[in-house]
Amino acid sequence: MAAHTHDDVDWAARLSGMRRLDDLESTATAGVADRLTHRLGAGATVVDVGAGAGGMSAALAASLRARGGGTLVVIDAVDELIAAAGDAAREAGGTSVTVDRIVADAAAEPLAELVAPVDLVWASAVVHHLPDQQAAVDRLAAALRSGGVLAVAEGGLSMRCLPWDLGVGRPGLELRLLGHRDAWFEDMRSSMPDAVRMDYGWTTAVARAGLTDVTSFTYLVDHPAPGGEQVREFVLDHVGGLAEMTDDRMDDEDRDAVARLLDPAAAEYLGHRDDLCLLSARTVYLGRKP
Repeated sequence: MAAHTHDDVDWAARLSGMRRLDDLESTATAGVADRLTHRLGAGATVVDVGAGAGGMSAALAASLRARGGGTLVVIDAVDELIAAAGDAAREAGGTSVTVDRIVADAAAEPLAELVAPVDLVWASAVVHHLPDQQAAVDRLAAALRSGGVLAVAEGGLSMRCLPWDLGVGRPGLELRLLGHRDAWFEDMRSSMPDAVRMDYGWTTAVARAGLTDVTSFTYLVDHPAPGGEQVREFVLDHVGGLAEMTDDRMDDEDRDAVARLLDPAAAEYLGHRDDLCLLSARTVYLGRKP
């Protein structure tokens, strides 16, 4: 049975788009996984919290396999996602990596009660969906063994995919959609039951969780134009998702422009363009348990 989510987002419906993004990010996430696991020996235990479609689960499993094997625990609150992530991790890890799947609400169930003390906890774009972000970081940190590392991937720079002037409607559509998304996010957090503001940055949150050697790094995903068919398919999903999320915030001109950009029968259809890209920067915040 699926656990409770706090943001009213139908994550199962987004699975195909999440898989496309995982494919496009695979080179970058493989590098991140190797960076996070390079000091781990054979038999290490790693947890992927909020595993999504399993792109990072697969990268972590492959890194564990290259280091002699270990255990990867994938956790998500959505049945369809935990199935996808578990399958991706099993394929990448082979016989030397044990993959455990746990359906759980990271806001309510302490990770330390779900798993034995672990060497690495990875949590990407999940903590900001939970009511009390600091409490969530605290719970993740509590699951670490001495010397274990928490890696929280949050923030960075908003993904960019579109030219500034698309030839339909006013220029700057992507920036307006991103602004509407930020306003949606603010409303989502403010209306979330039991939400607590975190009025400081992620390095502070990691330090307040009792971790030391707090630092951060940013990784880049860059598929420059012309991005090709894989990028076009992802951009169509991405813009469609932004439009669905922000429809009640757009004016009529932008709403019409988006409809034409997503209509395969329209001359302005994004799927016909060769000037789409995917550029994003995600920051990872690290801390070690004394």
